[in-house]
Amino acid sequence: MKISVVKEIKDKENRVALTPEGAKKLKEAGHTVLVENNAGLNSGFANEEYKNAGAQIVDAQIAWSSDLVVKVKEPLEQEYKFLKNQIVFTYFHLAGVTKNLTEALLKSKTTAIAYETVEDSYNRLPLLAPMSAVAGNMAVQVGSYYLAKFNNGKGILMGEVLGHFYGKVVIVGDGVVGRHAAKTAYGIGANVYLFGRHEERMDHLREFIGRKAHVLLSTHENVAEHVKDADLVIGAVLLPGAKAPYVVTEEMIKTMQPGSVVIDVSIDQGGCIETSNPTTHSNPVFVKHGVTHYCVTNMPGAYPRTSTMALTAATLPYILKLAEKGIRALKEDEGFTKGLNTYNGFIAYKPVAEDLNLMGKYKEFSELLQ
Repeated sequence: MKISVVKEIKDKENRVALTPEGAKKLKEAGHTVLVENNAGLNSGFANEEYKNAGAQIVDAQIAWSSDLVVKVKEPLEQEYKFLKNQIVFTYFHLAGVTKNLTEALLKSKTTAIAYETVEDSYNRLPLLAPMSAVAGNMAVQVGSYYLAKFNNGKGILMGEVLGHFYGKVVIVGDGVVGRHAAKTAYGIGANVYLFGRHEERMDHLREFIGRKAHVLLSTHENVAEHVKDADLVIGAVLLPGAKAPYVVTEEMIKTMQPGSVVIDVSIDQGGCIETSNPTTHSNPVFVKHGVTHYCVTNMPGAYPRTSTMALTAATLPYILKLAEKGIRALKEDEGFTKGLNTYNGFIAYKPVAEDLNLMGKYKEFSELLQ
């Protein structure tokens, strides 16, 4: 099969969907690998490294013409012209972005396989997990930066000073993002309050984060009580493939002290904080009700070397399966099947169809691939 790696054009998106080592493995398996010019440069991978791995360096139009196109982020409007009935394997987050992308995929009959909805045999999300972990770690660092007084923050330095913990961090969601954010915040010596929906996990989470961490049940009343005096609130709620619910309401944000910070890591899926709006690395924050909001939709792009290596370690086995068997690879793996979001002009992932009010365009996988 002919596989292409295209260059990301989203604002300051520096990741790349395949390392030279990954290109080498695909080449050794008998496939043709095309890499768009300088696709890996911002992750520290030069064209020459891909050439040495057996890949060909091409322009964007040729790259997009392959049977299988691998990316990191969803195609942007200026890339819609390249969409046809090829397989595109990337993060799509269709329920959280403009409906225009889904309509473009349907019109072009593109086979869209989304990293974020692929599941493993334990119903986990193995291709979302590495970037969730990066974003969780990063959220605490970013929050600390914007709490600085020179950023119009409260002037709270989160961390331990001579045995005392300073800074209150409220994290809503106890998945991969939430756990990593909590662990990072606790590690620097902040007061951590993690909210989740599963009481049976709480003892394990306290053990994982640290004995002084507060792990609480996520109810409206509990979240509202602790948000109001939080220095940093991190939104980390996920409904796989679907639009995130608003767990932190605008009324809660209004109760926060001026100069506090919120970071909505769920923004890819529409955000779980009601006052959130998508932002970019070029313009990462805005202030509403006196609270600084950071809602960058591609947070891990800030640390592309680490992010690329973590992401491609997870995706390469799936790319090899697709390269070997094409769409038939999905039939052999029920979890991989769940990655299929659009196929032959139809939506194949029900939460996307429901959230975009496109149920008339929905068909189950068994109907689409008989």
